[in-house]
Amino acid sequence: MNNQLSEANDMPAEIDFSKGVRGLHHIPPGAKVLMPASIERSVWEYFSGKAEQRGVDLSDLLTEVLKRDIEINEALK
Repeated sequence: MNNQLSEANDMPAEIDFSKGVRGLHHIPPGAKVLMPASIERSVWEYFSGKAEQRGVDLSDLLTEVLKRDIEINEALK
């Protein structure tokens, strides 16, 4: 294998993928994904209170709300 960099773009002419793992970064359907998001304090306070009242995790409540919003938006198309 030739690992010398080409002069045009500083990329190797050949890349060895022989030790690569297929699907290593694949996220399976239904998996929980940690995704930081910034929201206004008033929105956080509102949903935190609702989650506490219902005895559910804030993440679960927000996921439920967003899924309902998706369903509404899809129905309106």
